Amino acid sequence: MTPEEVLSHFRESGALLEGHFLLSSGLHSDRYLQCARVLMHPKRAEILCAALAQKVKETLGEDAVDYVVAPAMGGVVVGYEMARQLGVPGMFTERVDGVFTFRRGFELPAGSRVVMSEDIVTTGKSSKECIAVIEQSGGKVVGATCLIDRSNGTADVGVPLFSLMGMDVKTYDPNDLPPHLAGTEAIKPGSRNLK
Repeated sequence: MTPEEVLSHFRESGALLEGHFLLSSGLHSDRYLQCARVLMHPKRAEILCAALAQKVKETLGEDAVDYVVAPAMGGVVVGYEMARQLGVPGMFTERVDGVFTFRRGFELPAGSRVVMSEDIVTTGKSSKECIAVIEQSGGKVVGATCLIDRSNGTADVGVPLFSLMGMDVKTYDPNDLPPHLAGTEAIKPGSRNLK
């Protein structure tokens, strides 16, 4: 799947937004990818995650993954579809008092080979937090996935990161906004609350 084909799914779904956005990292941006708009269409989710799962299989091997784990909230749908595409069970972590944990009876057998799946990676913070929970629970993270790597390859999540495409979307410190964002109100479209 080419980057243009990936972006066409985002455009056709109204998921490539322009404006002034406050990201979960605390940084600001003038573009935002709302994966939920793409993933609300099961056929699009299937197409995108099938292409991503193929990358994982080609690199790690057909039977190299035992589980897929995703961070809630943004990773739940993509994690489910990645698990379906890889033919393994899927589960998710969720925040309790601001910290990722397993709930709902989810647990990993010791030594399980796990792929952590996200929708978008920007700084890699949520990915690293989710990976830490997997490892603390006895899993071995063999790779991470995201539909789009907003860091364009600069985010280090500590394991190989597979994405459908990288994007160089500029982000800005809130104290150093460019003129086209300064003086405009930022909206917070993501799922994680800022402190």
